[in-house]
Amino acid sequence: MLTLFTTAKPFEGHSGIIQRNALKSWKLLDPEVEVILFGDEEGVAEVCAEVELRHEPCVERHASGFKYINFIFDEAQRLARHDVLCYVNCDILLGADFLEAVRRVTAEKRKFLMFGRRWDTDVGEPIDFSNPKWAEEVQQAAVKANQQQDDLFIDYFVFRRGLFLHRVPKLVIGRVYWDNWLLWFAGRQGAALVDASAAVVAVHQNHDYGYHPEGKTGVWNDGLAQRNLELAGGDTHLGSMSNANYLLTPTGITKRTIMERWSYSARVKWRNRVWHPLLDRTRTIRHMLGLKRKA
Repeated sequence: MLTLFTTAKPFEGHSGIIQRNALKSWKLLDPEVEVILFGDEEGVAEVCAEVELRHEPCVERHASGFKYINFIFDEAQRLARHDVLCYVNCDILLGADFLEAVRRVTAEKRKFLMFGRRWDTDVGEPIDFSNPKWAEEVQQAAVKANQQQDDLFIDYFVFRRGLFLHRVPKLVIGRVYWDNWLLWFAGRQGAALVDASAAVVAVHQNHDYGYHPEGKTGVWNDGLAQRNLELAGGDTHLGSMSNANYLLTPTGITKRTIMERWSYSARVKWRNRVWHPLLDRTRTIRHMLGLKRKA
């Protein structure tokens, strides 16, 4: 079975709604699934009692107040009831397809890291979990919105106990690069890197970046983000889903050839280094001309 672990922002306003939604969706995966929530933010203890989660209030923090991801990973691997663990961001909705994917990968691979692309969608209200079709409806809405994030946005990591134990640098969560480091490190350790994007519809509930005065730009570029990059070992110690050497599909696990990985990586590099910067630089004039992204 599976232990999921995470940390959360204060349970206030919209963040409180989507975090409750996410945690409840995990709890409903299976009666044997364990969920551990780290941190002592406002409302965490009450939510853990309400949803029947394991609460671990003590976490190690940077002077800024942001939590160290290495502490959370080490404690989760020490405390978990199950040998298969998953760190997942506290705004991600998971359904039965996720648990089935975990079962299939663990049945075939001993040393692995499973991850996948997310689908972004707007969720503004508490989900009615008494509706037996809630997961199907949410996933259909997300796919219809057609906002699947690219391979740099990694929101869940499934692995066996011990893969990251006492190996993660003192990176802070709430800034970038720690997730990319996890992929790089797992690959260096010889773990099978399994991209489950084709088999799992992981739904990300959209939110703003109001917790940073500079918004999303600050999360990616401020001093803490640069500190994460330095501690990670620089750009050469960052991975993405383009590094996956296995793909999980509805019909099974397939190994990607070197050429397939090279071709995908080349497309990703072109998109990230050329296409996305071009879109950023021309956004104002495109909007003036009515050339929106979807069009």
